[in-house]
Amino acid sequence: MTGKPKPCTVCGVRPPAMREIPYCFVCWPGGPVTAPPCYKCGSRTDYFTSGLCARCHPHAPGQKSPVWNLAGPLARRKVLIDACPDCHAWGVTRTYGWICVACRAFRETHRNVADCVTCGQHVALYDDGSCRLCHRQRSMIAHDLGRRTRDVSIADAVRHGQQLFLAGMWHQPGTGKRPYVKKTVPADMRLLRPVGHRQLVLFELARDLKAGLRNGFPPPPDPAREAALITFVGEHATRYGWRPSKVDRVRRAMRIMLGIQDTPGAPIRRSDVALLSRIKHSAAVVADVLADAGLLDDDRQPAIVTWFAATVAELPTPMRHELDVWFGVMRNGSTRPPRRKPRADATIGTQLRWALPALRQWAAVRPSLREIGVDDVRAVLPAEPLARYTMLQGLRSIFRVLKGQKLVFVNPTTRMPTRQPDAPAPRPVNLEMLRADLNSEQPATAALAALLAFHAVRISQLRELRLTDIRDGRLHVADQIIPLAPAVQTRVRAWLDHRQKTWPNTPNPHMFIHVRNAITTRPVTSWWIRHQLGTAGQHIRTDRILDEAHATGGDIRQLIDLFGLSVDGANRYVATVTTVRSSPTPASR
Repeated sequence: MTGKPKPCTVCGVRPPAMREIPYCFVCWPGGPVTAPPCYKCGSRTDYFTSGLCARCHPHAPGQKSPVWNLAGPLARRKVLIDACPDCHAWGVTRTYGWICVACRAFRETHRNVADCVTCGQHVALYDDGSCRLCHRQRSMIAHDLGRRTRDVSIADAVRHGQQLFLAGMWHQPGTGKRPYVKKTVPADMRLLRPVGHRQLVLFELARDLKAGLRNGFPPPPDPAREAALITFVGEHATRYGWRPSKVDRVRRAMRIMLGIQDTPGAPIRRSDVALLSRIKHSAAVVADVLADAGLLDDDRQPAIVTWFAATVAELPTPMRHELDVWFGVMRNGSTRPPRRKPRADATIGTQLRWALPALRQWAAVRPSLREIGVDDVRAVLPAEPLARYTMLQGLRSIFRVLKGQKLVFVNPTTRMPTRQPDAPAPRPVNLEMLRADLNSEQPATAALAALLAFHAVRISQLRELRLTDIRDGRLHVADQIIPLAPAVQTRVRAWLDHRQKTWPNTPNPHMFIHVRNAITTRPVTSWWIRHQLGTAGQHIRTDRILDEAHATGGDIRQLIDLFGLSVDGANRYVATVTTVRSSPTPASR
């Protein structure tokens, strides 16, 4: 499962058996059924869900997940605890892969894995062939005897067995903590200025950061520059209210990036930062910090370029070359006549998708677009009005550019009229799903649904809505001042209370935030809003406007003033109302 599993629909206690099955193995029809073994570790006990046991499933009880017991899934929380496989210390959790912190650090610095010469277990070893547990046993025996550690042999220390400990409690009693000795280099923030050169390499080899986890990463070559960047990370974290654990992870990621650089001091390439996601580091957060420090070189290829190359790869070479010219003019514009401004990537992708069916038909008989005539265009245009209009718009864009660049002799789409089909009438929203959103236990869902259902706020306005845009019971968006309904004020207030309680130190000024953008100043995405609601937000908005149009008898001026619509946009709703009123049996809402 990709998220936290919902409880069984029968008992409401245990998780479901599989992703597509809504009940557990105990409540299986005709059951109970014996659960299969865990496909990851082979365990036949403690089955959780989706083929994994409670030890292997990322959302099983073990970190912050609820316990699935007879008291109910939300009754109390419990942490699954086990013993470290290296030193057998009790108290490890899934957080660090069931290994204690000390043994995890020991594995990174001691790569020799073999059988211990004293106790025989197969673990990471010191240079003398003994494991960490045996060395700790010798330290404890030496302390009890009042002798130096080197005066006690490891064989004598483990002769009568080994003392086990609790994880993270290796300190000898009475010794206290060692005094802190500062070993870092003083930070000189002037070193954050990137150098003006870049070292050329003979071969561009892909970096395997997982191998770095196994064998160790190279240290940063310049300690002074490292100290400056680590200090900058701390200042950035203070501004954005990060937790100490997040600061430590980002600092470790920065050391990794500095260590794998070919040119010390050069801006760090964004493609190298993206590799951090393979070792479970947040590449986006690290990139934001580097960009804030002026040390990021965004060398990523835009997604539209990769998609375009894959889309036209199957077309003939002459046609592919002509489309390359069109793509370059659309993305970069043209400064020589006929001049053109660059178009948005979304526009380029949409127009190519519209024209692609025709291009694929022509590719079978015409290798070049120079050979396409008016009859060829008419032959591929579909009969359905909307598909005919969109395909002609895509072909018209391509041939217009190619004619301006003198790659085709004539534009076959010239003087080929086609009327834009009327926009479909707005559809009523599913009222049951809308009520569920308005009464949702999730404060964000209820607030979003209320703003859409009562005031028809645009999705783009919801994304950019800031905390200061709601004041004195009014919503200030664009040039409108909207008095909020009491039901909306109640839900917005509940969301703001939840927001303050969950992210009290967030620097994000936007009203709607979530766990990932709470440490940034970026707004939420349309994808996030869409997944908070049970029905499409645009359907809720159009239904609200349609309801107002029915209530006002199609008053176009009132629709424009109330919802900020254009004349053409308001006419769509007025036409719907007129059609319904002229119908012999008007549709009931």
